[in-house]
Amino acid sequence: MEDSNEQQAERLTPFRYTAALATDIETRWQDTWDERGTFNSPNPAGPLADPDALSDRGEKLFVLDMFPYPSGAGLHVGHPLGYIGTDVYSRFKRMTQHNVLYTMGFDAFGLPAEQYAVQTGQHPAITTDDNVANMRRQLRRLGLSHDRRRSISTTDPEYYRWTQWIFTQIFNSWYDTDLERARPISELVDEFESETRSPPTVGSGLK
Repeated sequence: MEDSNEQQAERLTPFRYTAALATDIETRWQDTWDERGTFNSPNPAGPLADPDALSDRGEKLFVLDMFPYPSGAGLHVGHPLGYIGTDVYSRFKRMTQHNVLYTMGFDAFGLPAEQYAVQTGQHPAITTDDNVANMRRQLRRLGLSHDRRRSISTTDPEYYRWTQWIFTQIFNSWYDTDLERARPISELVDEFESETRSPPTVGSGLK
């Protein structure tokens, strides 16, 4: 029986670069990078400390992209358009002995996730976690050199508890232009009540 055109091509060019071969090469390298921690950025102290690796690095460099918003099921073409540039820059800087911290996070607060929950009846935490997992898979397949240990999501309670804390500090503070620092709002109330400070007039600002 005669070989098909595809079989003939395979027999004549066994090492032809195909999609299957590309996938095999890329995934094997991605597995190797993960196993070796190739893109991990060592800390001088703490749980991610690695003094030996740190001693081989030079100047620190932090590279951060705009976080993708996981209201959709996956990345779109505009995401890698920007990410590839920062990845190339990060790889170049590693080659010049910089201690590069390059990572990725996910920014998922907002109306799209809520609207999707209204339409589908599925809790937004489930949708967001599924979308983030898929985006992490896609980012890995792109071969981007992120330190995945440092990836964050703004929907993680361990993350947003601190952003909420910062907002409460701001809400309960006022800026004293004389001292050039923030002070508790209760101190301003006390000053008004004791008449040691007068409320500002229109257009005068708070002094």
